[in-house]
Formats: sequence, structure tokens, C-alpha cells
Amino acid sequence: MTSERTRLNRLAEKGVTDRAALDRLLDASILAHVGLADGNGGAVVIPTAAARDGDRILIHGSTGSGWMRRAADGGQACVTVTELDGVVVARSSFESSFRYRSAVLFGTFTRLPAAELSRALDLLTERFIPGRVAELRRPSSREVAATMVLAMPIQEWSLKVSAGWPEDEPEDIAGDAWAGVLEYAPRQFGAPQPAPDLHSGIAVPPSVRALTSP
Repeated sequence: MTSERTRLNRLAEKGVTDRAALDRLLDASILAHVGLADGNGGAVVIPTAAARDGDRILIHGSTGSGWMRRAADGGQACVTVTELDGVVVARSSFESSFRYRSAVLFGTFTRLPAAELSRALDLLTERFIPGRVAELRRPSSREVAATMVLAMPIQEWSLKVSAGWPEDEPEDIAGDAWAGVLEYAPRQFGAPQPAPDLHSGIAVPPSVRALTSP
């Protein structure tokens, strides 16, 4: 949904209105930033894990978290998600930039009722480590009671995608400086490092092996 808050004034030609493109970005990202009024006349931006659940964004945290409680109160919130896809190496520093996909979503969060928590927590776990839920014990009632899950509808949003090449001036193109793009591949995981207190003989599970496979 387009609004004055989502209208792109700078580099509007990079704006994308395709909802499927937004979903692909949200599904490719595990880190979001949530902006809120801090209750004292200021603002706060918190980095947090987030996952798309159909037409809503889910975040979770401790029931004792001050910023989560403020978000649950129904005040206006802003969620941003960005994926860096590459560095545009131009022939001048002025034209050097990035390839990226960046979304800004506006709305209000609501707290999920207890009946929805189990499914939501499973969805969040699977979003971050696919296949992990089947390898773990179920959360205890104490753990579930200590966890808050908030949902925000995906209704008011903007998406900007930069996927171009250097746009150098003709005199720079005629020069001898190299130009091009360095692709960036996020979420490249290294070899699994076992916890210091892991018992010997416990193999790396399939969910972790899948994340570290080339």
C-alpha cells in the first residue's frame, strides 16, 4: 500500500512495487531493525531476528523486554530489512555505491495469544535453521511463558532495489581506472564449532550441515 511515508523521493527509479519481490527479500533476511518511540520523547531502533508468516512479520523476545512491551502497546513502528548484494566499484568515489535490496514497513504490532505461540516459535526456529525443530525437544511451558511473539501486518511498505553497474562520467570512462561489481554472498557459514561442554560422539545434525554445505 502506497502512502506518503512509503513514497520514494530519492532514486525513485529503483522503487519496486511487486509484493513477490518484497516477500523474497523478507524470506532471505533474518535480521531486521525495529524503530519505535522510546516513551520519553525520543526514539529507539533495535536490531532483532524477524520472519515472514504469510502477510505478517513476526518478531520475538523476552516478556521482560521494555522495547518489546512498548511495541506490544500498539504504537506506530517501522521495520527495515536490507540485503547487501554487491559493491559497485566505479571510476570515481562519487559514483561508487552498492547493489542492495532494502524494504521499509510501517504499522503496529500486536501480541500473539498463547494458543498461537507454539506454531509461531516453530516457524521462527525453522526460518533461521531449517529442519532444526525436529531435532530438538519441545519448549517447556516456562520457556513459552517467558517469550513474547509480536506480529505486524504487511500492508504499508516500500521496496528499493539497486542492481546496476557503475554510472561513470564519459571523461572517467575514457581514463585508466578499473570499474565493475564485486558480488557479495551473505550467510556464508564457516565450519561448525562444537560447544566446549558438548559430549563426545554427538554428530553435527543435518540442519547445521545443510547451512554449511557449499
